[in-house]
Amino acid sequence: MQTKEQNHPQAAVLGLQHLLAMYAGSILVPIMIAGALGYSQEQLTYLISTDIFMCGVATFLQLQLRKHFGIGLPVVLGCAFQSVAPLSIIGAQQGSGYMFGALIASGIYVVLVAGVFSKVANYFPPVVTGSVITTIGLTLISVAIGNMGNNVEKPTSQSMILSLITIAIVIAVNVFAKGFIKSIAILIGLIAGTVIAAFMGLVDVSAVAAAPLIHVPQPFYFGMPQFEITSIVMMCIIATVSMVESTGVYLALADLTDDKLDSQRLRNGYRSEGLAVLLGGIFNTFPYTGFSQNVGLVRISGIKTRRPIYYTALFLVLLGLVPKFGALAQLIPSPVLGGAMIVLFGMVAVQGMQMFRQVDFEHNEHNFIIVAVSVACGVGFNGTNLFASLPSTVQMFLTNGIVIATLFSVVLNLILNGKPKQDDVLD
Repeated sequence: MQTKEQNHPQAAVLGLQHLLAMYAGSILVPIMIAGALGYSQEQLTYLISTDIFMCGVATFLQLQLRKHFGIGLPVVLGCAFQSVAPLSIIGAQQGSGYMFGALIASGIYVVLVAGVFSKVANYFPPVVTGSVITTIGLTLISVAIGNMGNNVEKPTSQSMILSLITIAIVIAVNVFAKGFIKSIAILIGLIAGTVIAAFMGLVDVSAVAAAPLIHVPQPFYFGMPQFEITSIVMMCIIATVSMVESTGVYLALADLTDDKLDSQRLRNGYRSEGLAVLLGGIFNTFPYTGFSQNVGLVRISGIKTRRPIYYTALFLVLLGLVPKFGALAQLIPSPVLGGAMIVLFGMVAVQGMQMFRQVDFEHNEHNFIIVAVSVACGVGFNGTNLFASLPSTVQMFLTNGIVIATLFSVVLNLILNGKPKQDDVLD
């Protein structure tokens, strides 16, 4: 691996690569949630711009190596996909105030449990994390399909052709490109698909024209937060899933950079993540987690230092202050978005399935039933009307596939496989 320190121009270019690699995945979260809640162009522009800004702030916090916070690894933080479904449900049923109130509470929860979680992360072995991440990908595929059809009851052939062209572009980049270009296949698909859509007269530039040149993120832009126990519990479960996902990112980066990672540094990493989620709730954006796609970029470049990621954080903050840049994301037509999303969420599901390679199915048949029940209930209960006779707050909880998959997999693993051995705990 390359170990020499980069000069500032080199580090800046490497930092830009990391920004491009995470950009598409991060802006999709506010776009999807805003679409589900019917936000206006102005509100979506605010969400995207502030989200980009807060990704930079969250990344900067995590780059630190302080006594009480910061993992101190070359990690990039972006919006967590697992938050899309629960936040959409809370926002639709209870309103934005409760959505951001639940986020603030979950950020505080992460900060408080960071020390404990750093010692009990082994309660989330691959049979659990694989089930949850597989469910995340599978439950979001329906959202992608809706976008492919332009979210209308009778999609036009034009919408389907455009979405299929986008899928073909993403596949072609993945098959024929290498290295960094391959790592931004989704972003290339979004850009190319939008350019094709522009020639078809399907791109609306009014959002860019209406966006201000400069803005500063505002606390409580959508109103004061409100708090309700069911939505808070739901988001605390989602925050726990994010911590599990981040643990995998941190351990992978520690291995790549030959940097020792103990429970104290894990605790500090979780604390920074919790602080980022708390700030996201205050400034009305969304929760943040370590982005696994950037781990691949560290592997490709061979760069072990944090300097390029500091530039990534700086670029994100600067771009987040320019709403016209954030409004560019609104140029993407829904069919293009859906085409890229179908590949992305399929890849998320497969990433979860790959984790099952670490699971012993041959000698432990209990693992089969854990995965089968967790994924089936997670996908099956997601958005179902099965619980229509129950109170709305209970429905909100039981119809979230990611929450259900998490609960089923953790509980079944404890019942069928028992508590993890103390020797397995990361010290």
